[in-house]
Amino acid sequence: MHRNGTLDRIAAALEYALPGGPEVVRTRTFPHTGPGRGEAFAESSFARQIAEAAAGRRAPVLSVGNLDVVRDFTDVRDVVRAYWALLDVPPRSAAGRPDAVYNVCTGRGVCLGDLVKRLIALAGVEVEIRQDPGRFRPADIPVLVGDPSRLRAATGWEPHISLDRTLTDLLEDWRARLAARSPVA
Repeated sequence: MHRNGTLDRIAAALEYALPGGPEVVRTRTFPHTGPGRGEAFAESSFARQIAEAAAGRRAPVLSVGNLDVVRDFTDVRDVVRAYWALLDVPPRSAAGRPDAVYNVCTGRGVCLGDLVKRLIALAGVEVEIRQDPGRFRPADIPVLVGDPSRLRAATGWEPHISLDRTLTDLLEDWRARLAARSPVA
């Protein structure tokens, strides 16, 4: 069993996908982000810290972990569009085989260090980047980039929202969340 019973749920879904059972569509969604993303995720934590520094709510120091990893970030709004597109694929068609897994991703990787630099530039603030050993993961996959070609072939889906737009919207979301909180003492 995987964390939170994920493998059990996958096995149960696959049993339903047997001939005569309900239709099941499986996706493998790569890192996704955008407005509303929780601060437990690296890019959202960076945006929060940058927004706090810009608002004078914290020292201009960005606490980070491993910035050498490469990730394939997709805007969450594009991810939702991919899910909807997959729901429109005719059941058990050549494009919508129940044994297929669809990678929901852009197919393009970005180094986390470059993502941090983009966030800082978009925010227009100067911050010191400081590595915090407590933010490193014990086991980190160096490069995690997917191939969306099966999804594209089945649905015609393409991501529409650029990474810069996603990061700008994430920063704006954090600015709005901070503004809604109590003012600086």
